[in-house]
Amino acid sequence: MIHAVKANSTARIQAAGGVRTMTFDAATPLQLSSGAMLSPITIAFETYGALNAEKSNAILVCHDLTGDQFVASPNPVTGRPAWWTRIVGAGKPIDTNRFFVICANVLGGCMGTTGPATPAPNGAPWGLSFPAISVADIVRAQAMLIEALGIHQLFLVIGPGFGGMQALQWAGAYPKRVFACAAVASAAQRSAQNIALNELGRQAIMADPDWCGGDYLARGKRPAKGLAVARLATQIADAAPPALEGKAAQLQSGAETIKLAEAEEPTFIDRFDANSFLYLSRAMDHFDLAADFGGDLGNAFKDSATRACVFAFSSDWRHPPAAARAIVRALIAAGVDASYVETETENGHRAFLAEAPAFEAALTGFIDSAAAARGLAL
Repeated sequence: MIHAVKANSTARIQAAGGVRTMTFDAATPLQLSSGAMLSPITIAFETYGALNAEKSNAILVCHDLTGDQFVASPNPVTGRPAWWTRIVGAGKPIDTNRFFVICANVLGGCMGTTGPATPAPNGAPWGLSFPAISVADIVRAQAMLIEALGIHQLFLVIGPGFGGMQALQWAGAYPKRVFACAAVASAAQRSAQNIALNELGRQAIMADPDWCGGDYLARGKRPAKGLAVARLATQIADAAPPALEGKAAQLQSGAETIKLAEAEEPTFIDRFDANSFLYLSRAMDHFDLAADFGGDLGNAFKDSATRACVFAFSSDWRHPPAAARAIVRALIAAGVDASYVETETENGHRAFLAEAPAFEAALTGFIDSAAAARGLAL
């Protein structure tokens, strides 16, 4: 539950079916990077822990591409377990006994926040009439939520993968509103290989006859086969080389198909909206933080007082350590108090979800150090 926070006059908090939302009426539209205005806007979010009297202990956790706001509690709609219980919870690196933790479903998502599956002003699902969005738009929507909760400066913004991009955008766009930033297994720009795999997934969705030109919800259909291929493409990018080598060996030995994480596929297809995948993967692919600051990544953090730590995993080939080191070089060039941690692991990109004591210890150390600098009790 929320402690000691109050929404402003243009927003209201409500809960239905276990999903808590804050809705901003037409008086508070969101201006998108494209120039379009979006209103009304609903943002679904979860909170854990208590906000202190100074409102100085708030942490925003940003989720990955196919994640949701239920970072430390089961999803009441799908029954899916919390996705980052190794990191967020009582006694964990992000300790809910010490911090007020907020996690919001991203703009364009499909777990309560305004997106292509939610009703447009005419009452029908937005579908492809939903405007194009960027990572900057997603962060602006999060900033609206944080402001409505009465929080003027976040102690920490953190996220893995796509969430790490959001954390970096926060540090670049709102340096005075972020005390510390942690990007985990992320990058300041997408590689051509990642963009190609996402495009493969998008083309698979759009080639599915049940996609119906994006109007499948109104017709009572779902492009399940196309979405399954899109999910497989993301899993291939997420997998560590040993896992891919094992699957390739299966194919060479006569297997007809390759599947990664077979048990999760039906759950993903049921819980995730195909058009949301299109919109969010495009937002990810167009993310280029340097481009928004004159082509120089260092300019994104110029004169910033936000302290930062960038985490990478040795076997991550979606966002390899080289991409993380490029971010750290830009941070240091801008004069930011920055650090870099690379963890040896064979778990690939999604090592942030697996048991990784070295990563968890380093993250705890960074958070404790930042908390001491912020004047928060250990």
